[in-house]
Amino acid sequence: MKKKLRIGCLVSGGGTNLQAIIDACADHTIHGKVVFVGSDNSNAFGLTRAKEQRISTVVVDYEAILRQYHQNPKSVRVPPDFSLDAVLARQSILPKDAPVEKIKSFLVPRAVAEAELLEKIKPFPFDLLVLAGFMRILTPYFIDRVNTDPENLRIMNIHPALLPAFPGTDGYGDTFRYGCKVAGCTVHFIDYGEDTGPIIAQRAFSIQEKDTLEKVREKGLRLEWKLYPECIRLFSENRLRVVRNTVLLSNGQSMIKSAVRILPPVDS
Repeated sequence: MKKKLRIGCLVSGGGTNLQAIIDACADHTIHGKVVFVGSDNSNAFGLTRAKEQRISTVVVDYEAILRQYHQNPKSVRVPPDFSLDAVLARQSILPKDAPVEKIKSFLVPRAVAEAELLEKIKPFPFDLLVLAGFMRILTPYFIDRVNTDPENLRIMNIHPALLPAFPGTDGYGDTFRYGCKVAGCTVHFIDYGEDTGPIIAQRAFSIQEKDTLEKVREKGLRLEWKLYPECIRLFSENRLRVVRNTVLLSNGQSMIKSAVRILPPVDS
């Protein structure tokens, strides 16, 4: 019998997408199980959802670590395997020409928190890590320790906008305020940028003249709860392949861009 997909999940808030994933595992939409739920917020209701299902939970107080670093950088223990040069070379969250000290003050304390997170989730081996409203940017330090095989990405995120439009923390709000007529959500693999990783799937819906921002968010969440489990199911069936495409730009130059190819079912 095929082994169940072991899913780790990170949340910061209510965990409605976490609940959708738990439910999809329970009704066998996903042949898998959630093996742990982690958070940067000890009050996240997503942790309560996990405990109700007897799923192990871990918490790392990001805010305390960031505050301690900014008050006294020398008081924070940097992971011995952390290389600032390696992280700087990979990161694409901050502009490359930003002052090194600014980039360092952003990346180093987050890597400290990530090292603690990695240590706490070590007892729970997982095949796929899903971000379900985890409001922390992951640095290359963390990403490289989960994506140990560059050809086998295994950190998935859901974003409340039709990427590449409106990356960041308030996708539905940005979409609504911009006056868009169509909104949606995107599931993608994580890379070194902010919401720039290869797209797995998207779902869209119309914004009606009478719709409020709350209505837009409600519509979007209902799509998220269907789309995220669907993408995790595809991963569990080994049907997602990351390919590198050469894209021709309008200025005549070309670039290499990763994309996700969805393979047909084995029996089709």
